[in-house]
Amino acid sequence: MNLFNIFDSITQVDPEFNERVSPRRDAIRNMMSFGKKVSLAAMPFVMSDLFSRAYGQTPTDVNGVLNYALTLEYLEAEYYTIGASTAGLVPTGPAAGAIATIRDHENAHVAFLKQVLGNAAVAKPTFDFTAGGAFANVFSNYDTFLALAQAFEDTGVRAYKGQAGILKGNRVVLTAALQIHSVEARHASHIRQMRRARGGAAANQKPWITGANDSGIGAAVDPVYAGEDLKVQAGVDITTLNGVSGKLSADAATQSFDEPLAAPAVLDIAKLFIR
Repeated sequence: MNLFNIFDSITQVDPEFNERVSPRRDAIRNMMSFGKKVSLAAMPFVMSDLFSRAYGQTPTDVNGVLNYALTLEYLEAEYYTIGASTAGLVPTGPAAGAIATIRDHENAHVAFLKQVLGNAAVAKPTFDFTAGGAFANVFSNYDTFLALAQAFEDTGVRAYKGQAGILKGNRVVLTAALQIHSVEARHASHIRQMRRARGGAAANQKPWITGANDSGIGAAVDPVYAGEDLKVQAGVDITTLNGVSGKLSADAATQSFDEPLAAPAVLDIAKLFIR
């Protein structure tokens, strides 16, 4: 997530960044595997060296990109941490194990970003996971907790997709971004399957997004799913394709493609849960 957002944001303000960095792909590739070669404590210096080579100086706006990522990670990490530690909320067994695993992933992301940013890291905001009362029982009702977790995970998947096009000129970074994106998608799918296993209102929940809002928790999370009801891709109505015309429903058409979510939209969603 860190490298993905860094390179994406810099490419937006410097279209020649990919060309400037491309001759140094070996350096980028080495950084992708820093876990094997570089200690976490040394990561800020690796970052500094890479951008110094690209620009001749260390950019000061990288901190802003990292803090954007950190704010999102703060939100998810705190959400799963509270959920996992709330007595009686998450059933014991596989469900508790899954939530604990996701919690650990998010807390690892927070720790990494804070290590990279050092004293420049933004403080953790004060979160309101009830979204002003829309989800008043989020930590007392397991079904509500899972439904909101689904919204957060779906947001993450769409957020990665929203930036991928900008990275198409840098194969190394795009590869890393897609690797992260696939893991986020697995999280989203697993949460959806956990909801389906609960039965009841979520009995028909699918592991993919259907239409503009299939969360079952109301309009409060509509921004998460804005645009997901499209059945037209590249100017083509999917329901009218040769061989499927009259056979493919609008729901199936929307399920076949996930839509990107731009950074401003992601931040607007996060603001729903920040006091």
